[in-house]
Amino acid sequence: MSSLSEAIKVDNLTRDFKSFRAVDHISFQVNAKEIFGFLGPNGAGKTTTVKMLCTLLRPSAGKAQVAGYDIELQQSQVRKSIGIIFQDPSLDDRLTARENLRFHGIIYKVPRKQLAACTRSYD
Repeated sequence: MSSLSEAIKVDNLTRDFKSFRAVDHISFQVNAKEIFGFLGPNGAGKTTTVKMLCTLLRPSAGKAQVAGYDIELQQSQVRKSIGIIFQDPSLDDRLTARENLRFHGIIYKVPRKQLAACTRSYD
């Protein structure tokens, strides 16, 4: 982490979907060891913002860092620094345990041999 005091730093983050602006130049900071609530009505852009911070969506404009890593330039480091629990298990409940492990291993770029060793007991 580049700055020990900042866990998340967001500067003018924006996300457009064609002609719709889902996130409009937001800026905020979350300090290390701080509890942060991200509240707002449905459609306010909370999920879109979190997806950008988790590197699942690219911002249209602005910058953000998670654990000191740039969400666009250092995606792998961002992903290694966070844990994600999806809100809706829309994919997970349709997969076997082995398929879930393989899927997440691929997302996090686990080396093929290591992934095979982890999933072998689920054959």
